[in-house]
Amino acid sequence: MKLRFSTCFLLVCFMLFATSCTQNSKPVVREYQTLFRIGDQQEWAAKNWQDQDWEKRMAFVPDGQVFWSRTKIDILKAPEAFRPYGLKLEAYGEYEVFWDGVLIGKNGNPGQEASLPPEGELWITFNIPTHLAAEGEHLLALRISNYYFPDHVGRYELQIDDYEDLLTDRLIETSYMNIFAGAFLIASIYYLFLFLSDKKEYPMLIFSISCFLFFVLTMTQFVRTAIPIHYSLHVLRLEIISSLTFGISFLIALYFSMQFPFPKRKLFMGIYTVVLLYFFIINHHFFDFTIYNMAVSLWVFSLGIVLFGVYKKAKGALLVSFILLLCIILRYSVSFRISLFAGFSLILLSMLYLLSLRIKEERLAYESSLVQSTRLRLELLKKNIQPHFLMNTLTSLIDWVEEAPKKGVLFIEALAKEFDLFNQIEDQTLIPIAQEIALCRTHLEIMEYRKEINYSWEEEGIDTEQKIPPALLHTLLENGITHSLPLEDNSIKFKLLFEANHHHKCYTFLTFAAGVRRATSKEDGTGLKYIKARLTESYGSKWDFTSEPADHGWKNTIKIYA
Repeated sequence: MKLRFSTCFLLVCFMLFATSCTQNSKPVVREYQTLFRIGDQQEWAAKNWQDQDWEKRMAFVPDGQVFWSRTKIDILKAPEAFRPYGLKLEAYGEYEVFWDGVLIGKNGNPGQEASLPPEGELWITFNIPTHLAAEGEHLLALRISNYYFPDHVGRYELQIDDYEDLLTDRLIETSYMNIFAGAFLIASIYYLFLFLSDKKEYPMLIFSISCFLFFVLTMTQFVRTAIPIHYSLHVLRLEIISSLTFGISFLIALYFSMQFPFPKRKLFMGIYTVVLLYFFIINHHFFDFTIYNMAVSLWVFSLGIVLFGVYKKAKGALLVSFILLLCIILRYSVSFRISLFAGFSLILLSMLYLLSLRIKEERLAYESSLVQSTRLRLELLKKNIQPHFLMNTLTSLIDWVEEAPKKGVLFIEALAKEFDLFNQIEDQTLIPIAQEIALCRTHLEIMEYRKEINYSWEEEGIDTEQKIPPALLHTLLENGITHSLPLEDNSIKFKLLFEANHHHKCYTFLTFAAGVRRATSKEDGTGLKYIKARLTESYGSKWDFTSEPADHGWKNTIKIYA
């Protein structure tokens, strides 16, 4: 239920993002070629100045010199009454803005950047006076200096529209994006706490980190409304955006490789990492180029991984492949900026879907394990009070009480001790090895009275800090007693060995007897089924159990892997 709510919440936030990025208004202006010239003459702001000999492109202006730009603009529709037009600029440098030769705004101190501290904003909106916004031809002139990035000359974007709309649209867009980013922050924190509760679920950790990086990426991209940024800090902002894109691109592919395992995964991810680093380093300061290539690499490698999952009929692979193909449609339907964020958000939603499938499977497995655990406790209880064992034990007890009352009392005490030990372990999944050995020794005391055979117990290398499932060795002991014939001196010996290394722990249970009666059926008996079920309950598939004849009688080996 929580996962369904999280998915719906993120989907709603994605739709808010799409809505915030939709542009419905028709353009009210037509923009022409921008011309440039180094120098500083106030006459260059005039609308009718002859600029035929100006340059169409300028690559470098050293030492923070002042240069001018002139752009002819046609206003296609005059502004409505009391609704003046505004001019939104995104430009490298500090500048003055002239419209038809009239100064309408100033952003910093052009030509004085070397002697004065940075001033002005990278994104700023100016009001165009109504009497200067009549339908027809107009001229936008900028007097600029670019002291901090002299090789970023002439890079600016402009937008002319209703002045109030330009101001409010940025606020509305930012409010939507705050909600959108906040959803991924909540998802990041939520799944981080889920991971901390089970530190083996690394896909959950990767998803959490991916959501957090996407949150930071979104906030960094749309920080301009909340925090004024000088153009000298813009490259730092782009560095952060490209680094975050690198991290997200790597983690998403890594996540898919863990959800859809394939041969030579490490080699594949190594090649992918090299490709990402290549695009991240080469032409690094062409940030749009770098981000675009990393996004394309992510798409290509992720699609390859997911298609392998489709081939293997992995759950969720088909839907994820459809989402990746949908990202291509988005790329050619909207701008790159919108398609990048929309694509990332859709891919993160697909990751959440895969995570929900994984958690659902784990929940079903846990519920199944509860049923299995209950059944095993019942089996353990049956081992404790099985009528055949009680009947034979009580019959032997009557004989001992009649013939040797003192030994009869010891027999009763041993029987009571075994019942008491069973009561202590019946609700446990794992018990100390010392408690299990005590149960086995007590059972041998009882069986010695019953069968009048000399049973002995030895152990070697036992680590008392270790724990094992309850009645595991007890079951092997019962099988050894039931199926073994005594030696010539009327004795049967049992020996428990323990070894451990970095890879596994090994319990070897040996039976020393004259002969062992083998089962005629190929299927496991009740005892062996109990042992395997207990091992699966506690260790999953990380165990191995063998039971085989040996020269001295019988050998059982239990390996538990790290």
